[in-house]
Amino acid sequence: MDFEPEKYVIYDSSSIRDALGKIQKNTCGMVCIASKDDKIIAIATDGDIRQGLLKGLKLEDSIAQCFNQDFIWANESDSRSKMLKYLDTGIQHLPILDKEKRLILIVNQETIVPRGEEGIYFRSRAPVRISFGGGGSDLTRYFLDNGGAVINAAVSIFSHATMRMLEGENIIINSHDLGETFRAKNLNDALDKSNTPFSLILAVLRLVKPKYGFELNIHSDFPVGSGLGGSATLVAVVLGCFNQVRKDRWDQHELAEMAFQAERLTLGIAGGWQDQYATIFGGVNFLEFGSEENLIHPIRLHSNTLLELEESLILCDTGLAHHSGDIHISQRATMNSKEIRNNVRKNVELTYKIRNLLLGGRLRDFGIALDETWRLKKTFSNMISNSYLDEIYQGAIDNGALGGKILGAGGGGFFLFYVPPFKKVRLLAYLKERGLGVRHFCFEEYGLQTWTARFRENNKKRTLN
Repeated sequence: MDFEPEKYVIYDSSSIRDALGKIQKNTCGMVCIASKDDKIIAIATDGDIRQGLLKGLKLEDSIAQCFNQDFIWANESDSRSKMLKYLDTGIQHLPILDKEKRLILIVNQETIVPRGEEGIYFRSRAPVRISFGGGGSDLTRYFLDNGGAVINAAVSIFSHATMRMLEGENIIINSHDLGETFRAKNLNDALDKSNTPFSLILAVLRLVKPKYGFELNIHSDFPVGSGLGGSATLVAVVLGCFNQVRKDRWDQHELAEMAFQAERLTLGIAGGWQDQYATIFGGVNFLEFGSEENLIHPIRLHSNTLLELEESLILCDTGLAHHSGDIHISQRATMNSKEIRNNVRKNVELTYKIRNLLLGGRLRDFGIALDETWRLKKTFSNMISNSYLDEIYQGAIDNGALGGKILGAGGGGFFLFYVPPFKKVRLLAYLKERGLGVRHFCFEEYGLQTWTARFRENNKKRTLN
């Protein structure tokens, strides 16, 4: 409603008769007294005036002779809770003043109503993963006949998304990672666009088919081609925002399967299944893959083991971006080799060993096992490593690391090294000398997280009915 201050205000030079006239018209039993510059300096209630008349004042006398300068009022910035407390003291009508002490509103128990609906937006974030073993066995062509198992952990490096719905059908996608903006008139217009760097997000739209316009902002804490499963986290946060809009929300298993479908089937990027489960579920997990179902077994490590593992692992950026799809296509061809399939099987067996080493807190042996997984993984494709990566790895071993492996499909991205406590400084110095970046992380218990927030209106508007 529109508030009209003039119905409730008279000047300090006005008469008692003027005040009574205002009170009769505004029906709130009081009037505010203003100075010449419109600042409220007092109030006069019908009770104040009645007492003044009983003491002998006349209707033509100045209202200044019976107003109350010691009155209760609220700032426009005061909370609704504070205003309710004033009203709970017995005050019937509470003046609300701005910073210049001018009247902007009068509230009572009926007009200080609950907040109406305001504009909302949706947020999501999802972590990347580091993998310890079993890579290659999460490829469908392998585990359908042989079964597969991997062990990985979500870490505190995230993709982030923020989305708001638009009144029309327009679609706006802003990517900080790409430094570009995508615009479309509607969903069909968006899906008709080709040769765009937003193809991964469009694959999600093709799957979700939103019936509303929206603006989506995306940014990540890691570079493209990191080997950390970043494309899966990007798909996850976009799915998370759309899921937050739904009344019947998809569960974690459904979201992981949809993320796989969008990236692997809709877009056609070759790869395995582990990234999608890692980013959706979070935590440290042992995953088993088979023709019937995929099983996610959370690994509950003792807090001391988890902390020690964090301190003993080093995440090193090789400076090379990898192209996982090309490497996975190469692996498809080599997977027909009996020797390679046998090495993948050995890697799966090693994954079970790594799980038991972690559960037993045998971290030194875990570090050595990482070296075994790397040596097996390099046999899967000649694109997984190269002389530059081999040189980095051997230098890390020579400077204290017990083992490590390239993350993701290989060819670049991040190395993960395990180093004993009193050799870490030496290894860090070696990596720094080579100009290689080291990325700090913590294990992330939670996977995809989504929530809704609202655009706040000011307190003045929230008090109106």
